[in-house]
Formats: sequence, C-alpha cells, structure tokens
Amino acid sequence: MSGPEQRAAKLRELINTYRYHYHVLNESIMSEAAADSLKHELSQLETKHPELITPDSPTQRVAGEPLPGFTQVRHSSRMLSLNDVFNEPELTAWEKRIIKLLPDKAKPGYFVDLKLDGLACALVYEDGRLIRAVTRGDGFVGEDVTANIRTIDSVPLKLRQSKKYGHFAGGRTEVRGEIVMYRRDFAKLNEARVKKGLPAFANPRNLAAGTIRQLDPKLVAGRPLHFHGYDLLRDNPDEIPTNEFAYRALRELGVPTNPMAKVIGSIKDLMAFAKTWEVSRHELPFNTDGLVVKVNDRQLFESLGVVGKAPRGAVAFKYPAEEATTVIKDIVISIGRTGAATPVAVFNPIVVAGTTVQHASLHNADEIGRKDIRVSDSVVIFKAGDIIPQVLKVLLELRPKKAKAFDMETELARQYPELKFVRSTGEAVYRVKGASGSLLLKKALQHFASKSALDIESLGEKNVAALVDARLVRDLADVYNLKTEQIEGLERFAEVSAAKLIRSIAASRHPQLPRFVYGLGIRHVGVQTAIDLVEYFKSMDRLAHATLEQLNEVEGVGVIVAESILAWFADPDNESLLTKFQKLGVRPVFESHLSGPLKGKNFVITGSLNSISREKAAERIRQLGGTFQSSVGKETHYLVVGGNVGESKLVKARELGTKQINEQDLLNMLSK
Repeated sequence: MSGPEQRAAKLRELINTYRYHYHVLNESIMSEAAADSLKHELSQLETKHPELITPDSPTQRVAGEPLPGFTQVRHSSRMLSLNDVFNEPELTAWEKRIIKLLPDKAKPGYFVDLKLDGLACALVYEDGRLIRAVTRGDGFVGEDVTANIRTIDSVPLKLRQSKKYGHFAGGRTEVRGEIVMYRRDFAKLNEARVKKGLPAFANPRNLAAGTIRQLDPKLVAGRPLHFHGYDLLRDNPDEIPTNEFAYRALRELGVPTNPMAKVIGSIKDLMAFAKTWEVSRHELPFNTDGLVVKVNDRQLFESLGVVGKAPRGAVAFKYPAEEATTVIKDIVISIGRTGAATPVAVFNPIVVAGTTVQHASLHNADEIGRKDIRVSDSVVIFKAGDIIPQVLKVLLELRPKKAKAFDMETELARQYPELKFVRSTGEAVYRVKGASGSLLLKKALQHFASKSALDIESLGEKNVAALVDARLVRDLADVYNLKTEQIEGLERFAEVSAAKLIRSIAASRHPQLPRFVYGLGIRHVGVQTAIDLVEYFKSMDRLAHATLEQLNEVEGVGVIVAESILAWFADPDNESLLTKFQKLGVRPVFESHLSGPLKGKNFVITGSLNSISREKAAERIRQLGGTFQSSVGKETHYLVVGGNVGESKLVKARELGTKQINEQDLLNMLSK
C-alpha cells in the first residue's frame, strides 16, 4: 500500500473509530475540533488523489444535488406496527394471550426498550457497506432516501469490524431503527427561525420525518438528525437468536442503540421499569411516549405470528399524556400580529408535564363549539407533544347550571368594541376588518418607538413603513437585528441617517421597564397603568405569569384591563416575541419610584410648556413618585397652566378646588 493510500486508510479507520465512540458508546476519544481536522486532511488527500475515494469514506457524507423524486422500494420483510397497551391489566392480558399460544405454556423472557418518537427506517448493507435506506411507508413498500440518510453522522456508511460479529460484514445485513431529532437541536432550530421571523416547527417528530422526505440532501445535511437501531435482520434468522443479541451486535457493528434497553422476566418488573422511565424520560435528549416490549427469543417471537398489522409477540406500552383538571375562569380573546382573533381559556395555575400553565389556546369558535367549552366548566388540560397546553375535554358531570355557551361574535363586540371583525367564507378564524398584518405591525412599531415608550429617535412613521415594506422588520424585536448596511440603501436612508438610526436603537436596549411594557402595545395598558403594573410585579417575568386575581389587585386594573393583559401574554406569538427580545440583548430595567418626593401627588398639564416637553415633564413627575393624569378629577392635586390654554380644564379645576401652578412652579418641584 503506497504512502497516500496507507495514510487515507488510517485516517478513515481513526475517524470511524471516533464516530463509533461518540455516537454508539457516548464517549469521546478526541475533541470535535481534532476530529474535524482529521476529516479535513482526508478530504484534501482525496482531492489530490481521487482514486483513493471509497463509497464509505467519511468525506462522502457531503450532500449531493437535489433529487428528482423518491423511488419506491419493497421491503425484504414487512415493517410492522405495534398494538398499544396503557396499563398493567392490559399488559397482563397480552401476556396471557401469548402464553396460550406457546408450546410449553411457560412465561417467555421479554426485551424492553424505550419507544422513540421518530421516523422508522431500514438500512441495507451489502458486504458491510450501506447501499440503501428505505422509509417504513405502508410497511410493504417505502421510499428510497439513501442520499438523505448518508448525511446523518450516526449512520455508519460501513459496518464496524468485529471479531465476534464479523460474519455480519459479509452478505446482506439489514438494520432497522428510528430517525429522531434531539430536543436541544429542535429548540435551537426554532430559535433561529424565530429570529428570521419564520413560524416555529410543531414538534421534533414531524420535523425529523419531514426532513428525511426533502428532495434536497443539502437541507437534510443542515439539520441535526440521529439514528437509533432497534432491529437486525439476516437472510438466515438463526444468526440472531434473541433481541438482546441483536442489540449487542448492532452496537459492535457501529449502530447506536438505546443503552437502557434490557431483558426483563416478569410483568411486575416491566411495570417497575415503566414507572422509572415515566419520570426520567424528561431528562432524555429525545422524546419518548412509552416502551416497546418484545418476546426476547426470536424463534418464539416468530412462532406467535402476526394479527393484522401487528406481531403478537410485541406491544407498545404507552404512557398517558400528562393531564390535569381545572376550572375555566374566563375566555379572553387575543388579537395576533396578523389581525386574527384567538380565544384563550384562563384558569388557576396548574402543573402539566412538569411546567406551570394558566391558559390554553382554544384555537377558534368552531373548536369551542365542537368541545362545547364554557366559562365555569371543569376541563381536562394536557400538553400536546409535551409543549402546548390544550383543553382535552369538558367534564360535563361537573358543569354548573349558570354556564352559558360561548358566543364569539358577542365576546368580540364586548372585548373590542372599537374594532370590526370579519370571518371569510370557509375560514374558521375571525380577523380585524380592514387591517393587514403589515399595517398592524407598522402601527405597533410606531407605538413601540414613540417618546412615551422606548423613544427611538429616527423611527417615525415613514421610516417604519420603509423597514416593514422592505421586510427587514417582521416583528418588534427585529429592529434590534438591523445592520447599517441593510438599511442605508433604502429610500429615505443614506449612510449618515442609517448609522444614526442604528445608534438610537442600540441606546434603547436597556429601557425602563414601564416604558417597555407600555411599548408592547398591550390593549388598555397606558403609560400610568404600565407604571402601576411594574411597581406591583417588579419584573417582566412576574407580570407575564400573573393571574387574574393578582392583576385585579393592581390599582386602576379592572376586569377588562386584566382580560386584555392575560390575552396578550397567552398569545404564542407574544411569548416568542419576549423570548426573542431576550436573545437580542434587550434587558428592561426596573427602578421603583414609589418613595419619591412627589409620592401621592397627581398632576395635570394644560397648554404649552416652553422649557420642557409635556412627555419629559410627565416622565419626570413619575420618576419622582407622582402621577401624571390626562384630565382634571377629584384626585388631582395640581393643574399646571402653560400658554395658550383652553377654558375647560381651568373651569373644572376651579369647581373642584384644584391648586393651579405655572411652569416655573412645576420646574421647581421637579428639581427636588
């Protein structure tokens, strides 16, 4: 073997050994950077000597050109489904049925593993080299996805050499398993999509399945998928006596398997195993919704045969979706960034799937009608995919007589009297009439940048329109993603004005918390209400998780305002928006002003001021503990009289005995 050829062979062997330790044994024999360096050397060597490239070389995981379509491939043997059992009695009944069919009527041993929530796939190896990968399909025929599967690092392109299982490297060997996406990778992908203004993916299982069925292998290569083997097939079934043997062989051949899989002798021990992992599964990197239980002996397993689409010798023990019961206290309606009206159920905080929730989306009026959900109903809450709280069903036996059917149009008119809504033919969703998503965003961004909110200079109406129309801003947080070079080419912008805007935006990354809350545009939350909310809750997180009762305790917050606040924080788009602000380094600051020298004093300003703007005066009053009011009332202590005043506020002040002061008097008070 020549020098380059020998070096390439040694590099391939070492890289494959690293892959085996990393993906199968869950340990690392070198750093990822060192492994990448070896791959780079091998790639350069193969570029210089193309004759050294082998189909199973680690460099050949690189994605190729998009595929015209998927070829249909018939499986060597049917890929079966499993019947489900949900509790110990059903598991015991299954055992009794199979024992009756066994020759000696004795209890068989069982092989149990966690059931992965992914996409089933068969890998076919000829003389140890991967030649084909096929999806489950209908069990008889699947799709050839070899080009996509080759990009997954945990799939060996060549089976590992093993003294004990060396014969599997000859002839045809089929490995069946599950393709999954780990939760941490799923979360990172969704974070990246949110930053780009794209909708988040629903769950890891759907994303893994959808990714494998992409026609462009480059897209597949860009998404972190993992393969976990669960079965091994050979032309001679006697070569694999037990399912336990199959797992040992898979690991030796370089195929990852779940390390918690084991042989168990009784239903009692199976239930103990199930209970352990029902709790511990939340600590795993992947999603699982139960266990796969198989008769361990492969000959006994085959002798039991198949019923319908499922083998008699195996079942899936499914964990119940984590559920909890609660009482719906209110149904509030959230208006999303596209103008869609979404009803949201509000209830006392409860723990579901390890997290505390206090509201659940009811999707639309049709869904409420189908499930007949009413205020005061007792309901079962569950988390879809362990992520999104939903109402599973109403407990009609506990429904109070006073519970009235929910009328979407009536509630829209009550909660949003100033807006008109329309429901297009064939759609389930009500939307704000005459308001497109871009129009709502422009208005929201103008409000966010206004003087009373974050006071972002140069972000007025026309500049906001330019940024939104250019699709550089898709939500409020996107302004913190803007770069000078992105906007200086837009109409109305040049190098100087673009740089000025970026500086203004950067200066607003640490706003006063009341300004930030007000800037979010929560309906009915004005400047003073934002201050009152912040003084009460003292942090954004506490406000975001406030209950209806807690909100009602805040001065000036009644039922209507509380409903509006709950609806805003219940909207998934708004939850994502707040997360995005955090990711982009926006950190609102809380400073209490309750103990200032103007504490308990209420001010109204009428007319124009010469040396200070009305907004700055109002802000300074609040900073010193006072309250700025828009109109004179019984609780007003001072009416500040400026220039060019109207008579109405003066008359009202005289009637109520409110003290009148001039601009200089105010400035003296503000200088304390």
